[in-house]
Amino acid sequence: MSSQSARQPWNVRRLPRADGRVFLVTGGNAGIGYFVAEQLSTTGATVVLGSRDTAKAEAAMASIRAHVPDARVRAVRLDLADLSSLAASVAALGVRRLDAVVNNAGVALDDPPRRETADGLELMFATNHLGHFALTRWLMPLLSAAPAARVVTTGSFAAKSERLDLDDLQSREDYRPKRTYGRSKLAQMSFGVELDRRLRAAGSSVTSVVAHPGGALDSLTPSRPPVHARSAKARLGGAPAALLVQGKDAGAWPAVRAVLDPSVHGGLLWGPRVFGLRGEPRPEPVWSHVADRSVAARLWDASRDLTGVDPATVLGQRLRKVPSALL
Repeated sequence: MSSQSARQPWNVRRLPRADGRVFLVTGGNAGIGYFVAEQLSTTGATVVLGSRDTAKAEAAMASIRAHVPDARVRAVRLDLADLSSLAASVAALGVRRLDAVVNNAGVALDDPPRRETADGLELMFATNHLGHFALTRWLMPLLSAAPAARVVTTGSFAAKSERLDLDDLQSREDYRPKRTYGRSKLAQMSFGVELDRRLRAAGSSVTSVVAHPGGALDSLTPSRPPVHARSAKARLGGAPAALLVQGKDAGAWPAVRAVLDPSVHGGLLWGPRVFGLRGEPRPEPVWSHVADRSVAARLWDASRDLTGVDPATVLGQRLRKVPSALL
């Protein structure tokens, strides 16, 4: 991309071309992940939907092709709650390099009781954070093979008011679904920022960027049947909320810009322009608790111990510990 085109204002409806590039979107079969995948498909890139549900992935691909006739889209089975399956899912991508991964997939439970994965890990923390932590380890060789790959982590505005309890990361002592969800997304965002620190310390060409969708409601989201159907009643009922929040199609904009915009740098946080809740994407200051390096380092160590893998080991010894000058 020329420097001239890089200086032009960002247009969410006229994205730059990305022919020949390959992007993976976890949870690309529904919600914000679907719209990230649909929008990236307009660029000429190959977009891979990571989904644990084959039927939903097929429906999402059909919808994308209906809206983007020349879309290059396919799917790979990906279950972030099953840590032992992730290496095989990455092998199934069948690519020699990956230009970006959007760590978007997530589970949000509304009611007790607390649920665990087959590995004995709390489901939301395991899926939203630990699964992406481990997936990044298996993807790193493919990302490193690209000229300037990006790891884009989709956080949540719900994480802004939460704080991690490093002594109870799996909510064994204090399980409240909304709090546990918010903390799992906070962990994901903290990982995204810490990953970029470690990538820079290693001199890697890969960068890590964090994005959040602001307030994104189904009632303000355009229909994409059978992936998402919005009734007339829901559309009318949600209209007043449009003054403050937006649909999931617009909620995808920060992550899409974090993937494509040549001006985006690692370690940044991207969100909606208006109070962080709605509007076109812009960089914003990294929230102080997300930027806390001591917490991030302890979270990294705990995540390594719980998953049995470490994204740092793939790039060698220099990435295993961040030099004290960067802490």
